[in-house]
Amino acid sequence: MTNFTQTQHDLLYPIRQWLEAIEIHDTKLAQFLCKLIPSQCPFERNIIFGRKQIHIPPMCKLNPLYDELVGLRFKAMCFLAEN
Repeated sequence: MTNFTQTQHDLLYPIRQWLEAIEIHDTKLAQFLCKLIPSQCPFERNIIFGRKQIHIPPMCKLNPLYDELVGLRFKAMCFLAEN
């Protein structure tokens, strides 16, 4: 739970609330969300240049709405599992 001073400085707070408030009542919407929101971070890579390997870390955790999007995908998956 967030306190007032934290929400006062969080410009994305209204979007976070909106994403958390979305309820899934339609199978097509649930399927769309499961396809739209990836189950794993698609950006993590290991790139090899000759003998050197460069690791690019997952960028999903840098997304400020990552937790809310993962939660929305989870709601959609639960809806599909129940119906």
